[in-house]
Amino acid sequence: MSSALPQIHLVRHGETAWSLSGQHTGRTDMPLTPAGEAAARALADRLNGLSFSTVWSSPSQRAFNTSELAGFGARSVKMDDLQEWDYGAYEGRTTKEILAERPGWNVFRDGCPQGETAADVGVRADRIVDRLRQASADILIFSSAHFLRVLAARWLGLQPEGGALFVLDTASISVLGYEHDLGEPVVRKWNLK
Repeated sequence: MSSALPQIHLVRHGETAWSLSGQHTGRTDMPLTPAGEAAARALADRLNGLSFSTVWSSPSQRAFNTSELAGFGARSVKMDDLQEWDYGAYEGRTTKEILAERPGWNVFRDGCPQGETAADVGVRADRIVDRLRQASADILIFSSAHFLRVLAARWLGLQPEGGALFVLDTASISVLGYEHDLGEPVVRKWNLK
C-alpha cells in the first residue's frame, strides 16, 4: 500500500559477530560480518525505485557501512541521536548472562547500569521524531535494533518502553508513516526481510 503522505524507511544494520551471538552491542563499533555485508548489498535491490529527500545514519560503522553497501553512503548523514542504546555495564553481554545475575531483567523496563534507560533513549528518539515531522518528507534511516524499536514507539506516541513490543532482524526494512493525515502516525510495514 503506497501513500502520498511522507514515509520513513528504517533499516537495521547487517549482521555483526555480536548480533549473531546475541551480545548487546551499544557503543562497541563492530564491523559487519561477510554475511552482513552481503545482506547490506542486497538492500540496494529492495530499496530500488524509492526516492528519499535525505538519508540519516547512526555513526556506528555497522550502520553507516550498511548504508554504503546499500548504495546510500554518499548521501548518508551521520547523526549521534541515532546511536544504539548505551548498554553500560551490560555491553558485550548476552541477555542469558544478564538474567543469570539479575532474574527478570528487561532492558526496556530496567535499563542498564552505567548506561541508558528507556527514557534516555526516548529523549534521543523524540529529537529524531521532531526532525522527521518538521521535514515532512520521505527519509531513509540506518541504525540499530533497540534504538529503532524505541523510535517506532515514540513515533506512535507510546512510551519508550513500548519498543519492547517490536522486534527487528538484521538487514530488515520497516516503514513508519501516516494513515489519513499527518495527525495519524502509523507503522505501515515492519521487519521485512
